Amino acid sequence: MIVLVLLATLAAAIVRLNWTQQMGSAQDIGASRAAQAAQAGVQWGLYQALKSGWKTSCGAAQTLDLRADTGFRVTVSCASTDYSEGESVSGTPQTIRLYTLTAVACNGAANTCPDAGSVAGPGYVERRQEVQAVDAR
Repeated sequence: MIVLVLLATLAAAIVRLNWTQQMGSAQDIGASRAAQAAQAGVQWGLYQALKSGWKTSCGAAQTLDLRADTGFRVTVSCASTDYSEGESVSGTPQTIRLYTLTAVACNGAANTCPDAGSVAGPGYVERRQEVQAVDAR
């Protein structure tokens, strides 16, 4: 009887260890996907900010729905600041624009990230990336 109890305890410990390893692996994969989705959001935001050049500054935050490909939504926000950077050769003031883009990727149920309602849930993954770019025209 003691041997059966010991074998059952050992089997339960092995099953628990296997489950823990699988959950850890799933979270690692989710973290990698979230990081890639955030990187895609930053690249998209840079394209949007720099394609218009000096015509417009950053607009409101936008959410990219990448759930079909990665299972994540990405909220991209942008802020821009103009700075005077001396003068050009002809003596006219040279102005540069500094863009600060932030992308937050998450797999929550809300339409924007971060998703405060899903943070405590199992399997929730969120990654944030921020980048600065200078447009000197």
